Amino acid sequence: MGVLPVHGGLSEPVNLIVEKLDEAVELAPKVKVVDVDRTTLYRIADGTLSPITGPMDKTAYDLVLSGKCVMVGEEKYAWAIPIILPVTADEAKTLTEGAKAALVDEEGKLFGSLDVSSKYEWDKAAFIKAVYGTDRLDHPGAKLWTSDDRDTLVGGTIALLPFEDTREFKKYVMGPKEVRKLIEEKGFDYSVAFQTRNPLHRAHEYALVYGAETLLRTLDGKVGVVLNPLVGQLKGDDVPASARMQTYIRLIEEKHLGEGDIDEELWKSKGQNLSDQTFLIGLDMRMYYGGPSEAIQHAIYRQNLGFSHFIVGRKHADAPYEDGSPIWGDFDAQTIFDELGGKLEIKTVNVGFAAYFEEIGRVGLVADNKGKTAVNISGTKMRSLLNSGEKPDARVMRPSTAEVLIDYYTKKNQAE
Repeated sequence: MGVLPVHGGLSEPVNLIVEKLDEAVELAPKVKVVDVDRTTLYRIADGTLSPITGPMDKTAYDLVLSGKCVMVGEEKYAWAIPIILPVTADEAKTLTEGAKAALVDEEGKLFGSLDVSSKYEWDKAAFIKAVYGTDRLDHPGAKLWTSDDRDTLVGGTIALLPFEDTREFKKYVMGPKEVRKLIEEKGFDYSVAFQTRNPLHRAHEYALVYGAETLLRTLDGKVGVVLNPLVGQLKGDDVPASARMQTYIRLIEEKHLGEGDIDEELWKSKGQNLSDQTFLIGLDMRMYYGGPSEAIQHAIYRQNLGFSHFIVGRKHADAPYEDGSPIWGDFDAQTIFDELGGKLEIKTVNVGFAAYFEEIGRVGLVADNKGKTAVNISGTKMRSLLNSGEKPDARVMRPSTAEVLIDYYTKKNQAE
């Protein structure tokens, strides 16, 4: 199988990065693009969001909300969250369909152009209902949009100048071109990616181990194993990418990921090695906190990166209502792949809840270890320990991860 085809039936990922913009852009009306929207535009431009070539016009937007798909020719391809570019009322007045707009960042620096094809009203209530499956607004996903006072969307085709990434972990952040080349160079017949926005507990790690071992058991070939965290914009109470990436780097470079929890006989029988075949690749994309809808998007990103398989866990991309009650069922993000609105080539690997069990001396699936003694620490207790400089039980979190997080919380508390 090797590298998976690009979503939308394209022969290669979309590439809208240009070395120089059309001179006419200098005189075009300006649209100030906030950082989170700029990140999304760059994922369009580098092909992570193939097959689309810009923020969606009204026709494409409506089709995603109603049909959970995008059209390429006469073919439908799965898509669950519209890719949008909001503009202010004043900006909207200056924009003309069929003309160009200049895209500038929050500091006013020109970074791209938009050939405007559509300008339309943003019905946020309808957007939230279609994406999140609820009319309620008291959850993180809805607040992303209700906190934005812009109510006009603009669609069209973009061209962007190269992005200058100054983050300390930038060498780990890759787009489709780089990842597809890596898969080919390493000779992976199959590759499985694990999405996360959090520092990993051992139970989280096990989802990636389980996914890799599922492929080893059921398929014949070399398996690439990829920890593929989102490093784009998150909620304010999420651990920032700079700290999270430090935890992931240590897990992989110090060969802790899966340590003590893998099926060593399986790996030996296949002549393969988890540590040698595991890579850290950051994906610079925002979170929508969209549960099942976002699971579909996460799978699309990974297909465009070239991976053959994507792990979907319990409560994937989940964020509950403010009262703590769930918006979706525990496994809705898995079953949604049985109800896609169009084609999707990447295959999902479903994994349930995991924990460390005393009787087996390692992490395993809860469903496979009923009646055994699980070692658990609540999220509140975990944060309390880390905030006080204490490492949680190593059966729950690797000491290397705890050390990075203790340092993060110490500096955060000192700054406050």
